[in-house]
Amino acid sequence: MPSWMDTLRFAFQPVVNLTTGGVAALEILARPETGDVLAQARRDPELDGRLAASGIRTAALKETLLPLHVNVFAGTPADLGGLAALRDAVREAGRLPWEVTVDICPPYTHVPHQALLEAIAAVRSEGFRICADSIGDGDVPLRLLTDMAPDLLKLDVSLLTRPAAVRAMRTLCEQLGALLSVEGVETESQCAAALAAGAQLAQGELFAPPSRLPVADVYLPTLSPAAVPAPRTGPSVRQFVRPAALLPAMASAGQVRALLTGSPDVSGVLLVDAGGVPVRSVHRSRFLLSMSGRYGHALYADRPAAKLGDPPRTVGVDATAWEVLDVVAVGGPDRTSDDVAVVDRHGRCVGVVRLADLVRALAESRVEEAAGLNPLTRLPGSDAITGEVDRWIADGRMFALSWLDVDRFKQVNDGAGFAAGDELIRAVGRALQRAASGATRVGHIGGDDFLVLADSDGLDPVAASVLDAPWSAGGRTVTLSLATVLCPPGSVTDHRQAAACLAPLKQAAKALSGASWVLGRAGLPGHEIRRGSGAAAARAG
Repeated sequence: MPSWMDTLRFAFQPVVNLTTGGVAALEILARPETGDVLAQARRDPELDGRLAASGIRTAALKETLLPLHVNVFAGTPADLGGLAALRDAVREAGRLPWEVTVDICPPYTHVPHQALLEAIAAVRSEGFRICADSIGDGDVPLRLLTDMAPDLLKLDVSLLTRPAAVRAMRTLCEQLGALLSVEGVETESQCAAALAAGAQLAQGELFAPPSRLPVADVYLPTLSPAAVPAPRTGPSVRQFVRPAALLPAMASAGQVRALLTGSPDVSGVLLVDAGGVPVRSVHRSRFLLSMSGRYGHALYADRPAAKLGDPPRTVGVDATAWEVLDVVAVGGPDRTSDDVAVVDRHGRCVGVVRLADLVRALAESRVEEAAGLNPLTRLPGSDAITGEVDRWIADGRMFALSWLDVDRFKQVNDGAGFAAGDELIRAVGRALQRAASGATRVGHIGGDDFLVLADSDGLDPVAASVLDAPWSAGGRTVTLSLATVLCPPGSVTDHRQAAACLAPLKQAAKALSGASWVLGRAGLPGHEIRRGSGAAAARAG
């Protein structure tokens, strides 16, 4: 009688790091040629576990060193012994548990939640990583999702059209210390949206379709660094993580040599203890040089590779790229090209970062930033500020967006000369910069126009710094006008809508005499006059 295995094949789809463009892992996908074994597996935890085990064995035959993602239905780990076959297959394939991520897939209906959570805790304690799959296209309860505390959340691409839901998932990832991935990406616009949503990983037909052979080269569209949300303290190390080549701490030099010679793209090997914690770092060039020297193979082949390694350099998954550079700077110059191990909160290795990736990305961001600075004031231009507005909106933050300009600036230039006008603009820019603190961002969008993005605490100091000061150009007294729109969470969808709310407020401020300031609220009629003629009126318009 023919077995379901006779008509079952497996395909591999790359999980792509959106920053480095490299393949972070391979997802193993079951592809039955006849029948519907997946529907049977949904109802039969033992069969589902055997499917996952078969996928691991198939990956072992392909001799891939990349981390693996294997899918199981939620009912499988909840069933006693449902993952026993998977554990055995990982051990037989010579893979380490922390190189395997178990993607928990819906449905969750009728799955005993407590049993599922206990099973997840058990496999996680062995080193396996946990992913909550098909978020947005399944029935995962939010409370259960939080209790699972997955290492990775995979969002269905359709969720990108619902920004509020994506923001919630990104906030959850930040609180759990999890990575965010988007699956099903087919277009460059979806890829850009995934980046803007804060995803570190993605997969889909755009990068590479599922194939019978693991692939290392994928397509990644060229995207502006401004599309990647990064904290002002520097981009997260998560954006640069590459798969690590791992071997047990007691691996022999011969085993390391076989791995390196068979994998020319591997720059080094990390030796890890039984818990997945790096204990030694083996650099490719230094190791092979020692092995290729006179008597090198005879001396070292059967001895522990750790004797040819160095203490590992490690950073936590929450580190920034700048902190990684600090780690690299410590020690001798001969180790500047060593990979830096990235470890989770338990100290287990989740991957490595390469110095070249960091330097390239940081250099590109500085060039991009410099290109966007206004040459007169050296302040960021409108793209930088509006990009930050969109990030604040995505984060669900309340903010105040202000537009400041010089009253009758053309007359100032015509009467005092352009040099005096330029000096006035530089002086206003310096005053705004001095007053900006915390999260406040100041931009010069051209001519005499400035944009200020601030939270509620940063607004008044900026306004006072420019409206309370006396201004003049070429002996002529000058006044400034300030318009502000307050945007509570959900009141605007992007920077364009915020700017549209700001435009009539600017006109209202310009209609007042003297230094003026009007303040309105997105979505509400009218405005408050805070400075200028008519300031006694509580509301206008």
